[in-house]
Amino acid sequence: MSGARRKARRRAIEVLYESELRETPVAKVLERRRAQPEPPINEFTEQLAAAVDERRARIDELLQEYAIGWTLERMPVVDRNILRMGAYELLWADDIPDGVAIAEAVAVAKELSAEESPAFINGLLSRLMENKASLAL
Repeated sequence: MSGARRKARRRAIEVLYESELRETPVAKVLERRRAQPEPPINEFTEQLAAAVDERRARIDELLQEYAIGWTLERMPVVDRNILRMGAYELLWADDIPDGVAIAEAVAVAKELSAEESPAFINGLLSRLMENKASLAL
């Protein structure tokens, strides 16, 4: 997967993270980011952040159901948003292979989160993938 796509995913996570922390709609965060010249925000970042936001309620239900021993509230904010992105790409982004969706979420976690987060994210997204046929509704 290209470095540009990974960078775009990382920026989408930043948008989702900021939206959650500031309790501001994703659309408002994107609008503000678009108005700033640096760092530039690309179309893939915008589409991904908006798509995750649009399905957030269903994604959060699934994460809550499949996270063994964790509640959504106990997860670090960055991990929660990486999981949301990974779950969206895994379940609804037909142009992204399942393995790529998981690998990219894990790669972003390695860059942005704690040492144990990539393994946790990999495990949870893998459980979703195993049950994908009945989940992507």
